[in-house]
Amino acid sequence: MSFNDKVIVITGASSGIGKALAIGFLATGARVALCARNLDKLQEAFVAFDNNKLLLMTADVSKEADCKNFVNTVLAKWGNIDAVVNNAGMSMRALFEEVDLEVIRNLMDINFWGTVYMCKYALPAILKSKGIIVGVSSIAGYRGLPARTGYSASKFAMQGFLESLRTELLHTGAHVMWVSPGFTASNIRNTALSATGTAQQETPLAEDKLMSAEECAERIIKAMRLRKRTVVMTVQGKLAVWLNKLIPLFVDNQVYNLFLKEPNSPLRKYEK
Repeated sequence: MSFNDKVIVITGASSGIGKALAIGFLATGARVALCARNLDKLQEAFVAFDNNKLLLMTADVSKEADCKNFVNTVLAKWGNIDAVVNNAGMSMRALFEEVDLEVIRNLMDINFWGTVYMCKYALPAILKSKGIIVGVSSIAGYRGLPARTGYSASKFAMQGFLESLRTELLHTGAHVMWVSPGFTASNIRNTALSATGTAQQETPLAEDKLMSAEECAERIIKAMRLRKRTVVMTVQGKLAVWLNKLIPLFVDNQVYNLFLKEPNSPLRKYEK
C-alpha cells in the first residue's frame, strides 16, 4: 500500500512516536493531520515542514468534542481520511493502594476513550476509503504491570475495543490493527503520573538503551502498509505475551522482580 497523497491522522504528535510517525509519513508523500494539547510545541516540532502537507491542531483526545472537531476539520480541508493512528497516551507509576482514583480515570479518558472518540467520528470516512485504524498500545495491554494498574487497564480496554471493531468491520474493506512497542525512548515516562496525579518528570529506564522513536515509527508504518493484525515489536515483548499464556505464575514473579529493580520502585514498600 502506498501512502502517497493519502490522508493520515495522528493524535499526540508533538514528540516521541507520534512525531516520528508524522515525519515518516510526510516522507512517503502523505498529507498528515496532527493534534496535541500544546499547539505551540506541535508547531515548533514541524516548523521546517511543508504546510501544504500538514494540518496542525489543538485537541485533547479525552474530550469528545475536541476529537469530533479534529476529524471534521480534517474532512473539511482534505475531504477524506485514509488512516487514523491513535497514538496519544499517558502512563503512570504508583501502587494501587496509594493512587488517587482520578489518575486512573485520566488514563482511561486519554488512552481508551480518546481512541473510542476518534474511531467513532472518523469511521464513516474510513469505511468510505477502506482505510486503516491503528492503536498504539503496549505490552501492558497483554500483561498487567505492577504499579501501572491504570495504564494496563486502559491498554487492555483499547485492545478489546479494537479487536471487537476489527471483527465488526471484517467484510467492509476497512482494517483495524494495534501495535505494541517495547520500551521506547519517548517522553511518556517523564510525563507519567504519580500517585497524586503530578508528572513524575523522571524516567526509571535507561533511555539510551531503548528502541528509538524513529525505529518504532518505521515498524508501525511498515505494519500499516502490510495491514498486519497486531505487532509485538520486541523479543522480550513476544516472550511476555506467550509465556503469560503458558506459565502465568512464573511470569508473575518475573514481572514483579523486573519492576522491583527500577530506580525508586514503588514495589519496595512491600519488600520491608
